[in-house]
Amino acid sequence: MFDAGRHHRAKIGFVLLATEQTIEDDMFTLRPNGVGVHFSRAWIEDSITVESLSRHADGLAEAARMLLPDGSLDVISYGCTSGSLVIGEERVAAELAKGATGAKPTSLIAAVIAALQAVGARRVAVVTPYLDEINRQEKAYLERAGFEIPRIEGLQLEKDSDMIRVRPDHIADVAAEVDGPDNDALFISCGALRSLDIVDGLERRLGKPVICSNQAMMWHALRLAGVTDRRTGFGRLFREH
Repeated sequence: MFDAGRHHRAKIGFVLLATEQTIEDDMFTLRPNGVGVHFSRAWIEDSITVESLSRHADGLAEAARMLLPDGSLDVISYGCTSGSLVIGEERVAAELAKGATGAKPTSLIAAVIAALQAVGARRVAVVTPYLDEINRQEKAYLERAGFEIPRIEGLQLEKDSDMIRVRPDHIADVAAEVDGPDNDALFISCGALRSLDIVDGLERRLGKPVICSNQAMMWHALRLAGVTDRRTGFGRLFREH
């Protein structure tokens, strides 16, 4: 009577901010056939600051608990770049593991680090929508992970509801201005930005790998789940790694 179901290859869970409006679309865009994507949310006000993200950490375990209580989840990722670097990978993983005990826990910043390492980047320019209080933490976090960050520029936006409305062409133009010829790669930070729309074209424009948050998150989650599909249209990371 039974078969393996629609999601027979892997099941991936994502814990999102309550304010998030971009990631779900991007994950469905990047999802290979046979892979399930499942979403839960943790409360946060429409304000992305160090203080609000720190408070939000307390809701991650409960949000993770709401995902597939049958234990069939393979990987669970926290889908917020700024949140995962403010809270820290270790705390995020611990909170997710409380709620989804059988799944491999990870975070968006962990995915970004893995993606940058995969493309061989050491010197990386960074573009964000964030306030400088978060940009300073992001620069320090990536430097501790072994990268050189010659320049990080934020759009000085506080509200997630503003970040989701930044035009993709504007993201590309800002990124091109922030990049420099000596950089190995460019990173566009934030799951709320529609960076997936422009990553492939921006790589052609700059002649180097471009990593963006949602591309890195799905790539990393798939690889942790043992799914190694490659595909075109979403940057060198998905095409070559």
